This record gives sequence, C-alpha cells and structure tokens, in this order.
Amino acid sequence: MMGFEEILGNEMVKDHFKKAIQNHKISHAYILTGEAGMGRKSIANAFAMTLLCEKGGSEPCMMCHSCKQVMSGNHPDLIYVTHEKPGSIGVDDVREQINDTIMIRPYSSYYKIYIVDEAEKMTVQAQNALLKTIEEPPAYAVIILITTNQEAFLPTILSRCVQMKLKPLKDFTIKSYLTQNLHIAEKDADICAAFARGNLGKAIHLASSDEFRELFQKVMVLVKNVGTMDISMLLDCIREMKEQNFDIGEVLDLMQLWYRDVLMFKVTKDMNLLIFKDEYKMINETGEKVDYAGLEAILAAIDTARTRLNANVNMELAMELLLLTMKHPS
Repeated sequence: MMGFEEILGNEMVKDHFKKAIQNHKISHAYILTGEAGMGRKSIANAFAMTLLCEKGGSEPCMMCHSCKQVMSGNHPDLIYVTHEKPGSIGVDDVREQINDTIMIRPYSSYYKIYIVDEAEKMTVQAQNALLKTIEEPPAYAVIILITTNQEAFLPTILSRCVQMKLKPLKDFTIKSYLTQNLHIAEKDADICAAFARGNLGKAIHLASSDEFRELFQKVMVLVKNVGTMDISMLLDCIREMKEQNFDIGEVLDLMQLWYRDVLMFKVTKDMNLLIFKDEYKMINETGEKVDYAGLEAILAAIDTARTRLNANVNMELAMELLLLTMKHPS
C-alpha cells in the first residue's frame, strides 16, 4: 500500500485530497472514476490511510500503529464493503455494512471510512438506501465510491458526492516505470505503454503476460505478410486467434499501432517516434509500397471493423473486409 507520493500521475486528484486534509475540509462522500488499473484503489487507500494516520500530515507516515493497521488490512475504522453476488451490490449489503454500523463511533480514530469498490454495481434500491446515509451522515463518516462508470449512479447520489475522474498517464511515464521499476526491455516497454493507453495497471499486466506476447507475435506475422498471404490464409490466422480466446479488439489495437507507425515514419523518417523501433525496416518497406491515401484507408477500415464488431456483425465478415483493405488499400 502506497502514500500519495508513490502513486504515479493524477496530480490534480491527489492535490485535492491533500489540500482537503490540510484545510480540514473533508467531504462525507467521494466518487473516484476511472478504468480498472488506473490507480483508483491506490488513491482511495492513500487518502484513507492519511486520514487515519496518527501524525496528522498530508501524507501517511507509514510508521504509526494506525498506518500499519491499514497496510495489514486490520484497521477497525476502515471498512471495505463486500458483496456476495458478483454482478450486483444489493440493498442488504449497503444496510448491513454501512447504514447499520455508521452510527457507531470510530474505535481509535477521528474518522470512520467506508470504501465501496465496483460501486457501479449498486442496485437502485441499494443506492437509495445509501442516499439516506449520505444526506445526513455523522461528522466522522467518509464514504468513497470507486467505479468504472459513474453514469450508473442516480443523479441524487452524484449531486451529493465530490466527483473526481482519473486521467490516463503519458506513455513516457508508463515506459519509465516499466523500464526502471520492473526492468522491462525498452522495446517491450514502448509497446506495452502504447497498447495500455495510459493505464499503468494494464501496462504492468501486459509486460508480464505470456498471452499478450503470443498475441503480439501472431499479429506481427499477419501485418508483415498481409501482402503475400491469400485471404483464406489470413482468415485462418484470425480464426486461430479467436479459437485461442484472444480478444479481437486487441488484435485491432495492435494493427492500428502498426499502421500508425508506418504512417508516422513515412511522414517524418524519424525512427525515434516509432513504437515498433525494431521493425523500422519492415515499416519503411510498407510505407514505400502504400501511399498516404492507402494508409488512411487502412486506419479507417480498422475503425470500421471495430464499430462492426461492437454492433455484433459477424466477426469473420468484418475481418475479411478489413483484410481485403489491408491487401489492396488503393
């Protein structure tokens, strides 16, 4: 478990919490929104640990009895709301774990903090039950809702919470973390950072994933040989990836990164701007064979394939149309 300083990015969100602590202006309810892996739980935990810290600073000391209790998951005034049903947080979960206990004063701290992960799964009844508590909370109560989708909340919940949205990190920030902290090779860190789209948790997972490494290799074979393989062979590659339960959306993402590099190198001739630096010779060859209009057509076809798949169009048909464009872009 980390303090604010150890958490990468989202300085505005961290500063908001730190200033609230410094100025003794703590709200009773917060919503932290962002993709899974972007640090929502880390920030919520850092905020909770700082509020409960015996030193009373804007960073947890990590040394006092309270901080150690938080780090070991045993602080009596920090409650993580759980739910047995994986798909929903029901009214009984809220009543039993929050409403029925919130009037009991903190055991050892000034604050009593509730963290609700996957809060978007709260049913309407659960949200209405929580609303009554948020409207008239005891002075010591702090409720933190962690979510990937705040649009799932009732307007009345949203209006009574301080809402903060986490933003993606810069690719170079993620790359630096992967190379310096996890000792990932620079070329692999480039790919993981670009593919993760600002999500550090996702980048860390990709860097250690044999499945992603295999998917990457298969897509590279496909994009490098799309001009020489016939359409049936290309479709066999797609079917094979599908049968291995690879995400076709991730296949499209890798294709998009590849052709983005081709276009970038064609325009700039600057190898330092490439994600796939090791493949610059093949990228250059592809750029010499395909004109600008063709590359734009391929990138547009990738977006179209993604739209079709999201609309449940037949996967093989959608991919066949894309592969035909990749083979004959102009």
